[in-house]
This record gives sequence, structure tokens and C-alpha cells, in this order.
Amino acid sequence: MKKLLLILSIGMMLFAACEMDYDPTDQITPEKLIEMPGGLASITNGNYAMLKDVLTFNGQENLNYSYLRQYFFLTEFASDNVVCGQVTTDPFFLSFSRQHTPSQENTAYFWYVSYKIISATNLVINRYERGEIQNPSASDLQMIGESYFMRAFAHFTLVNLFAKPYTLDPQSPGIIIRNSDNEKNEKARATVAEVYDFVLNDLRKAAALMKPSTYRGPGYPSVFAADALMSRVFLYMNENDSVIKYASRVIESGKFEIESDFPNYFANAPSSKETIWCIIHTIADDKKKFGSIASMYYSDGNSGWGEEYASDNLRMLMEQNPEDTRNQYIVPLLDNNGNVMRKAGTGIKIYYVTRFSFQDGSPTLSSPVMLRISEMYLNRAEAFAKKGNVNEALADINAIRERRGLQNKLYTSVPSGKSLLDIVLEERRIELAFEGHRTFDLFRNKRNLVRDYWGYHLIGLKESDVDYSKPAPVEIIPYDDPRNIYYIPENEIRLNPLCSQNP
Repeated sequence: MKKLLLILSIGMMLFAACEMDYDPTDQITPEKLIEMPGGLASITNGNYAMLKDVLTFNGQENLNYSYLRQYFFLTEFASDNVVCGQVTTDPFFLSFSRQHTPSQENTAYFWYVSYKIISATNLVINRYERGEIQNPSASDLQMIGESYFMRAFAHFTLVNLFAKPYTLDPQSPGIIIRNSDNEKNEKARATVAEVYDFVLNDLRKAAALMKPSTYRGPGYPSVFAADALMSRVFLYMNENDSVIKYASRVIESGKFEIESDFPNYFANAPSSKETIWCIIHTIADDKKKFGSIASMYYSDGNSGWGEEYASDNLRMLMEQNPEDTRNQYIVPLLDNNGNVMRKAGTGIKIYYVTRFSFQDGSPTLSSPVMLRISEMYLNRAEAFAKKGNVNEALADINAIRERRGLQNKLYTSVPSGKSLLDIVLEERRIELAFEGHRTFDLFRNKRNLVRDYWGYHLIGLKESDVDYSKPAPVEIIPYDDPRNIYYIPENEIRLNPLCSQNP
């Protein structure tokens, strides 16, 4: 990346992440910064600020844009968990309608911030690998390990959104691997397999550098987070023995526990032993109606737009067990007669989602969870299922169910008419709903996505068409449909002639 952009990035990170009485940020070069007391921590912590802050992009700040908001919308709005309540000019609508374009701003912003994070991590990693960080302390090694982790995480999220699943074609074009703070912009896309190898190599280095003794809490990557992310990467590769190995490491560490008070979990994620890694937000970070994740899922009448809702087929799956505490995150808006209200002008039934709400009592505040212990049980359960280890898979599923109010509905065998993998994927869908997993779980397992409910993902739908007394039109999206991934942003294609576009 160009040096000027990197200097500006570091300056912005310093402003966002700490209060250091040093030279004006536009005069601090990366080389000077990293030699300052606390400079390594400032650069490292700045990466987390870039995940949640609104960054200037194309010369302006759009309050709707933050890395995390785009991450959760680009993943979940393309799934069968969320119903689109209305047509909108916001580019997130393109995830519902699947009318992606190379020029859409939200994917361009996500790509841009991802590589800014990668650029900042390269500054630390490259200096470490060249031996320029003298006599690093255990704390320094923790920061360096966090940089390896973040570089891996950024590449992994990009390859999942902009390239085919590994299990479909590992030799297909992936994304551009950036591993140097001084390389040319012109660079071709690596294959999906090469990106996965790069990610795993970084995570192994991260795990070796970070120690339990230097654990900084769930708001930061850790040796446990590195193992957890490796379990996910191997899951996406169908490397089942490795999934079991790394998920078990986290489970058996004794550091984490499945949350028993699940209805209050997401409002208290930073303090819960369920959380392996979350992006901590405070009241000062609350973007409220115009920029929070929650604003599209919920409204109390004052905060939030509340325009996207839990889908009918997700609700029907969950409502098979009314006592399941996970149902409490789906909240119908009722009229005075107890009937579910519909969105004015569109006719869609309103079922709010509150997984991103109510931290510190705010309807638009949460600390989004990126890795948690229940996912480790589900990762391991899926790997066991694919190895034919029925008892082990059911035990891992039951470990979650017994803490979700389903103590009387634990599995003792695979129900008739379903496979063990069916059971695991259903449990993943319910447990991890709205957290960005659903489409990846379907497509990597070569399963189609079915949207059989009323919503404005249906092109040309009008309010007069919506009739809940009749079945909705059914949309079946093949697991290998080219529109399951996003176009590479046109700016990358224009400035980097070696980068190919998705079909």
C-alpha cells in the first residue's frame, strides 16, 4: 500500500484507539510510531477501532458504513434467516435481491477497510519477521500474535464473501493476498486454496506467539481465539479431524462455558464466559438509528428503523420448541388485540430481532460476537457427524440444548427422516442465527438456500400481492449459483489490472 495512505491510517488509529501526547499524527511515520513507548499496542489496538468506526471512504463519511455493520448485513441479508421488509436504495438491499453490481458501495467499503486492516498488520508483522523489533517482551509477542490473527481474519472474511467455497472449487480465484507493507498494487488473485493455506499459516503463528498468560480479555484476539478460528477454517475445508482438534482445545481450556442465561447473553457479551472474541462497544460507540447493526432489526419507536425481520421459515423451525430460550430474541410487534402488525406500505409481518440490542439498556447497542464457545461445540458436532460418530455429535448438540431450556428434549438418536448432518445444521441455524454463518453453512455443504416466505427479496412484489393466507412464491438458490458471492469492487479492477472479476 502507498506509504501516505498507511501514515494516514496509523494517524486515524491513534486518534481512535488511545490518547498519546506525541507529535501530530500527520507527522508520525509508521517507522517512528512503532519505536515509541506503547506504539506497538497503539497500532494493534487501532485495528479493532477500524472494525467499528466509520472511516472516510471516497472522500466522505457515511454513517451507515462500518466494517461490522457491513459484515453482518452482507452475510445475513443474503440468507434465509432475514426477511426484507421493504425496497430501499441502501445497497444492502442488493444482498436480498441478489442484484449485485461491481460498483455497489457497501462491498467496496468492506473491501477497502479489510485491506486497511491488513496493511496495518503487515507493518507490525514485517518488522517482526525482519528482526527489527528488538527483544520483544511477552506483551509485545501478544501484540504481534494479534496482528497475525487479524491479518488471517481479514483475509478469511474476504475470501468467504468474494470467492467460491473451498469445498466447491479450491482452485478457483480467491482474493488478493497482501503480506507486505511495501508491495506493488498490481497483484493477481490467489486461489481459494492458497488463501486458506495463508490464513492457517498466520493463525498457527498467532497461536504460537499468544499465551494464556498474556490473555487481554474477550475484546481482543487470543491464543484461544486463534484455535477457535482455525476450527472454523478447517470446518469450511471439511478437514474434520483438524476441526475436532482445535475446537476441543478451546473447549478443554476451561476458559469458556456455554451461557446458561442466553436471553441476556448478547446484551452482556463482554462479561460472559461464552464469549471467545467480541468487538467491545461502549455508550460512546452507539451509532443509534443511523449506523448501528440493530437499527435495521429493531425499533422501539424512537431508535432504529426496524425494517428487516426474522423470516417465517426460521421462526417456524424455532417455534417447534416454544420453551427454547433462543425464541426470546425474536419479538413480534403486536397491536392492541394481540395480532402481529404489518409494516405500513409493504404488508410484511413485523418480527423484530434483538440480538444486537440492549447493552447498557440501549436498543441500538451491543458488542458484536465474532467467536463463542457454542460455535466450537457445533463445529465439533458437524465434524463428528461427517465422520459418522453419532454419539459424540449428539452429545455436543445436547450440551447446548440443555442450556437453552431444552433439558427435556435432548437427542438420544437421530430422528426418523433426518440425517445426523441435518440435525447439526438445524442446531447451527438456531444457535448462530443472525451472526453471519447461515449461507456459508449451506453452500459449503452443497445445500441449496430456500426462501419460501413473503418479502421484498421477491423482485417486483407489491403490498397488494402479500397474502399470508396463501403460500408465498418459492425461490430456490442453488449452492453453486454465481450470485452467491459478491463482485470484486470496480476500483480494485480499475487500479489493479492483474485482478480478475467474478462472473
